[in-house]
Amino acid sequence: MDIYKEKKQSIKDYFNQAANSRIKYRKRKRYYWDSITNYCNFFIHNESSVLEIGCGTGELLGKIKGKEKTGIDVSEKMIEEAKKQFPSINFVCSPAENIQLEQKYDVIILSNLIGYLVDIQSVFEELHKVCYNETKIIVTYYNIFWEPFIKFAEFIRIKKKGPEQSWISTKDLANLLYLSGFETYKQNSSMLSPYYIPLFSGFLNKFVSRLPFFNLFALNQYSFAQPIVSIKEDEITTKYSTSVLIPARNESGNIENAILRLPEFGNHIEIIFVEGNSTDDTWAKIQEIKEKYKTSHDIKMLQQPGKGKGDAVRAGYDIATGDILMILDADLTVPPEQLPKFYNAIAQNKGGFINGTRLIYPMEKNAMRFLNTLGNKFFSMAFSWLLEQPIKDTLCGTKVMFRKDYLKLAANRSYFGDFDPFGDYDLLFGAFKLNLKIIDMPIRYQERIYGDTNISRFKHGLLLLKMWWFALFKIKFK
Repeated sequence: MDIYKEKKQSIKDYFNQAANSRIKYRKRKRYYWDSITNYCNFFIHNESSVLEIGCGTGELLGKIKGKEKTGIDVSEKMIEEAKKQFPSINFVCSPAENIQLEQKYDVIILSNLIGYLVDIQSVFEELHKVCYNETKIIVTYYNIFWEPFIKFAEFIRIKKKGPEQSWISTKDLANLLYLSGFETYKQNSSMLSPYYIPLFSGFLNKFVSRLPFFNLFALNQYSFAQPIVSIKEDEITTKYSTSVLIPARNESGNIENAILRLPEFGNHIEIIFVEGNSTDDTWAKIQEIKEKYKTSHDIKMLQQPGKGKGDAVRAGYDIATGDILMILDADLTVPPEQLPKFYNAIAQNKGGFINGTRLIYPMEKNAMRFLNTLGNKFFSMAFSWLLEQPIKDTLCGTKVMFRKDYLKLAANRSYFGDFDPFGDYDLLFGAFKLNLKIIDMPIRYQERIYGDTNISRFKHGLLLLKMWWFALFKIKFK
């Protein structure tokens, strides 16, 4: 027997032997395990299909959301116990290195498993069998900083001693995922006290462990990845239809240019004008333009029922039919000519949510006032930390996502509530909870030609700060 087979067999024997006491042990340590379950559950939705590799006796799958749930484990005894506990869940005895499942899943979880794997890369490569392009991989594992503490806990028997594990850093894990054909787009960690001590543990784990610096020493590390998909540009040129939403308030002079300057891309473009309580003739101009270009363009129009850009976006998206949803502000400070870049990025699976950023290229002289620029840079840092992905410009009007994802976002909007008059944060926070990869798309931001900005620097700046504070307790300190 070669060393690989011998190692695999010894791990299998260990977990078969541990199966009888596993359920009681998990219950005793449920404070620790529930922390992992709750964190993963935040990113899983009721309609998701979920696969757990190394499911043990099934407790994580038993508690998380999901329409279809499957667990596999190399230990026959663990699978027997899992089936007894959760008869409605599909459990299969199978080695992670040779997955024999026909289905592909929305979410695949490997929780505290990789340390026991003889060949981590081969297991990651095997995941492609059960992935499609948008599948999200969640890997949880111990922080390497905690290795001596965990070994000491095993030595004094306050933690059950297990087989020898591999201890790898988050960089090593990201590299292994990359070598296996997956891109790591987000990493985070939490928990400074794995044992429940009233008040003390809650304060450390809910607040302190999420803060910069302290987060480096947190016990549980989470890596989020998705398949690297190589799609040639000519393969996606006519693959998707697009709805371009143009919210317009006092923008009469820009309406026709929005049509004339919009390039052709994808297999069809639906243009939706949403007029927002203008004091000029914007609504009349939209009607005129719709009639003028009715033979060459698919144009829809409506007057928003409420106030604010957020209300306009929701109203427009309610009637959108395109595969991809885009926002183009009617002031045209984001040039319509740059929208094909957004289409190509999302169609090629570069990200699930494409966020325009105005803060890369130099701007025209009067495109953005100095205080607005400072405010955007501050909120960039604040929201990048909050959303655990680099977000350089939260208030750029152009944001792009698939309509199927927006429908999920809208269905789960009650979690954050109707709090955002701009619409930008409703989409950003929703994309985060959907576990989408958020990626910035640099654009050349131009000075507006017609009209005045509808943004009040101080009033809206305070509102943004209020929204960040609100989201802090919905995302970080939940």
